Formats: sequence, C-alpha cells, structure tokens
Amino acid sequence: MFDVTVPIHGVVSLFGVDLWITNTIVVSWVIMAVLLTFAIIARVKLKKFTDKPKGFQNVVEMMVGAFDGFMKSNGSPKIQWMGGWFFTLFAFLLLSNIFGLLPGQRPPTADWPLPFALALTSFFFIQYSGIRHNGWQYIKGTYLSPHPVFLPVNILGEFSRPISLSFRLFGNILGGLILISLLYGLAPVFTRFGIPVFLHLFFDLAFGALQAFIFTILSLTFVGLAAAER
Repeated sequence: MFDVTVPIHGVVSLFGVDLWITNTIVVSWVIMAVLLTFAIIARVKLKKFTDKPKGFQNVVEMMVGAFDGFMKSNGSPKIQWMGGWFFTLFAFLLLSNIFGLLPGQRPPTADWPLPFALALTSFFFIQYSGIRHNGWQYIKGTYLSPHPVFLPVNILGEFSRPISLSFRLFGNILGGLILISLLYGLAPVFTRFGIPVFLHLFFDLAFGALQAFIFTILSLTFVGLAAAER
C-alpha cells in the first residue's frame, strides 16, 4: 500500500518554533549541493577552457548554448538577464523529478510545499518584472482593470498562477509515484523485475524531464508577458 506521508527525519526547535526536517528538505539540500558542486567545478575549469573543447568543456558549452538558444527563442529580450535563474530552476526540477530513479527514494516534487515554493518565487519574479519594465501601467492593467472595483478578483486571479503551477507539477509527479508504488504492491512478483523498469524510465525520467520543462517555460512565459510593453 502506498504511503502518502512524507518521511520525517527529525525536529529542530528554533526560537520556540518546531521545524520539521522532512525527507523533502534533506533531498532538496542534497540536490542543491550537487548543483553547487557542479557550478564550482565549472567555474574552476573555466580558466582552462580552450578553443578546441573536449570532455567536460563540451558538456558545459553544450548546456550553456542550448539554454541560451532556449531563452532567445522563448523569452522576451527584456528578461534575457534572468537566464541563469531559469537554467537553475530547470536543472533543480529535473534532478528532483528523476530522483525517484534511485531505489526506495521519493521525488521531493511529490511533496506540494516544494513546487509551491518554486511557483511562488516565479510569482514574485512576474510582479518584479512587470513593475520594473512598466511601473504603474503594469499595476493598473493587472490589478485595476477594467475598474478598481475588480481589485480583489484580479488579486485572486494573479495568485491562481503559482497555485496552478504548483499543483500541475505536484499532481503529475505524485500520480506517477502512486502508479509505480501500486504496481510494486499489487502486481504478481514475476512482473516486478521487468515492467517497473520501463515505468520508471517513463514516469521518472521522460515524464519528469517534461514536467520540469513545462514548469520552466510557463514561468518564463508569465515573466515575459509581465515585462512586455503595455
């Protein structure tokens, strides 16, 4: 039977408030450490890059070139400077979504607070981008249109974006996790050594990469629309 609860590794008391150290937090920090380590290595080796790339330099240049093209094709010229954030967001989500490939591990994105926190960050970037590039026109067009009386409705409409973004990612990852867990728990023993491999490749790898891409490009689109001239 699939257990929907998130494992808890401990509780830390801070200023009288209990902070629950969940599996989602631990795995998220592990993934951040992996990305940070990769970034440091790339930075150190950057000084040794040559005009004839090979090995690690090929990997780095391929990643940077691919995402630079992605930003130019899908992002507004006004938000090209945010390419680093969107690349980090995609890389973090990709590693988080495929974490289920490891035996007995649960993807941290199958726990709603993490997708919601990332979606909320995108929401703040949307507001920042709109105000930075359009100022009062963005506030007026987004929150006070067609009439100031609609302000509460417009606020709810804007906050629906991070909620829908987070639930889309959370629901898809959790759904795949439940299906695989049901197979392990209910299917005959002789089917557990072949079929689950293909399901893991689909739900954890292919589907996980797709959901990371969708979350990133939707966030990029929303931020770009906010930056567009009004």
